[in-house]
Amino acid sequence: MNDTRRAVLDALADGPIGGPALAERLGVSRAAVWKHVEALRDAGFEITSASDGYVLDEVPEFGGPAVEYGLDAPFEIEYHNSIPSTNDRARALAAEGAEDDVVLADEQTGGRGRLDRAWSSPTGGVWLSVVCRPALAPSRVSLLTVAASAAACGAVRETGIDARIKWPNDLLVPDPDAARGGRKLAGLLTEMEGEAGKVSWVVLGLGLNANVAPDDLPPDATSLLGERDGDPVDRRVLTQRFLERFDALRTDPDAARDAWREHAATLGQRVRVTLPSETIVGDAVDVTDVGALVVDTGSERRVVHAGDCEHLRPAE
Repeated sequence: MNDTRRAVLDALADGPIGGPALAERLGVSRAAVWKHVEALRDAGFEITSASDGYVLDEVPEFGGPAVEYGLDAPFEIEYHNSIPSTNDRARALAAEGAEDDVVLADEQTGGRGRLDRAWSSPTGGVWLSVVCRPALAPSRVSLLTVAASAAACGAVRETGIDARIKWPNDLLVPDPDAARGGRKLAGLLTEMEGEAGKVSWVVLGLGLNANVAPDDLPPDATSLLGERDGDPVDRRVLTQRFLERFDALRTDPDAARDAWREHAATLGQRVRVTLPSETIVGDAVDVTDVGALVVDTGSERRVVHAGDCEHLRPAE
C-alpha cells in the first residue's frame, strides 16, 4: 500500500472527512483523493460517501492492504490469492534487495517445510514469509527462528488456543494420544544467504492452519477452526499480531528466548533427536542463547543445533 492510501485510511479512521478537507490534509488534488478512495474500494475497503464526507464502514477480511491497515510494525505486504510458495517468492524479493517485505497468501500450491517435506497449504490458512536483513553472524540466525516461534505461539494463544512450541520450529496443540505429543498447528522454515561470516538476507516462512477445515489436513495436524469448534478466527488480526510480536522480539534475544521457554512443549520432555550420523536420547533441559536444544542423556549434556526431535512417552 502506498503512503498516500495509508494516509487516507488513517484520516478515515478518525471519522467522516470531506473530500476538500482530505485533499488539503494530504496535500493532493480532490481528483487524486477520489482515485485513491476508488483504489481502496477495489481492494475491498467499504467506503461510503455521506453528507459529512467519506466514511470507512468496513475493512476487508484478509489481504495485503487489510493487514497493513492498523499494523504496528514496519512491513510491506505483497498478497497473493494463490502462489506456489511464499518462501520462493520472498527469496526472489530478497535477491532484488527487499527488506521487511512480507509475502502473504491465502493458498500455497507447492508449500514445503524442513528437509523439503511437503506442507499442506489449502485456502483459509496464514501462509507468509518475511524478508529480513539482520545484523547477525550466520551462526546466530537461529535467534530469528526463536523470535518467530515465540511470536507465532503468542499470536495463536490470543485466539484462546493453548498452543505450545515443539523444538525446533513447530506449534502443537497438546494431545497425549498424538504421536508427537500434540497435533501440529503450524511450522516455520528459515532460509538464509550470506558469505564471509556475514548474513545477506534471511527469509522466515510461517505456515499456520487458521481457518482450514480439519478434513483438508493430514491426520496428525489440526487447525484453529477445528480447535475452536468451527468458529473462524480473524486472520487479519492474527497476521498482524504475529508480525507485531516478531518485530518486537527479533531485536531482543533475551525476551525472545524467555517467551520461547514460557510456551515450550519440549522442555522437560524425554526426547529422541535424530541427527545425520547419530541419535540422541535424553531429557530436554534448556535452550541456549541461539535456540539450540540442551539434552541431558544421563552421562553428559549435548547441545543440538538442528535435528528431528520426537517427544517420547515414559515407557520409551
